[in-house]
Amino acid sequence: MVRAKLSMVPALILAGGIGLLAGCSTTSSDDTANWSPNRLYSEARDELNAGAYDKAVPLLERLEGRAAGTPLAQQAQLEKAYAQYKANDNAQAVATLDRFMRLHPASPAIDYALYLKALANFNDRLGMFSFITRQDLSERDQMASKESYESLRVLVTRFPESRYTPDAQARMRYIVNALAGYELHVARYYFSRGAYVAAASRAQSAVADYQGVPAQEEALFILHRSYEALGLTQLAADTRRVLEKSYPGSDYLTSGFKSRQDPWWKLW
Repeated sequence: MVRAKLSMVPALILAGGIGLLAGCSTTSSDDTANWSPNRLYSEARDELNAGAYDKAVPLLERLEGRAAGTPLAQQAQLEKAYAQYKANDNAQAVATLDRFMRLHPASPAIDYALYLKALANFNDRLGMFSFITRQDLSERDQMASKESYESLRVLVTRFPESRYTPDAQARMRYIVNALAGYELHVARYYFSRGAYVAAASRAQSAVADYQGVPAQEEALFILHRSYEALGLTQLAADTRRVLEKSYPGSDYLTSGFKSRQDPWWKLW
């Protein structure tokens, strides 16, 4: 099972930041008013390590404000995004990361920011009760998956040597399979209700847009059956020939639709 090796923000931009700010102070009236940046950062890290992400976020926000314009402020932004992600506040994590990348396009931590943004959108947690509902990623809204894919694509393209690139490539394959599966799920839904034109259209999209993925076999079968149901015998015959050539001995041609098993696209 591929898992993101994401424990804490890499300290790529931190060097020297704390020392430069050790003597800073603030006139704020909050409980941390007299804390040095060193202490703020240390306390925030302690909360992160303890899993108290809701407590870490405000500390990092204060640190970001007090250390504005320094490497430590950048580090605080990234760690705040990490805390928001770990707290399942994905929308805020994405907003924080977008702001970081807009303000610091030359940061050595851009690859990490892209990767964390992709994870926040990716969200492979299917829910505590997914084992009961049998819901899979291909049956859910795909906008976040597409946004995740784009972040991963930029990461892989711009930073091929990044430590995050191998996992990013695996997730890209997963997302492509899931997007194809989404088209297939909709096509299957329409076919089961006799909406053969709509079923053919979605199956055709899966075949044309996501070549080389496992979903193509069933997509071709649905396309073939939809054409048959519509009386389009020549198109049905042509599609069957493509299916037989691409997938010799396909179970779909002998057994029809398969019973629901574990998702074929699931890579971990």
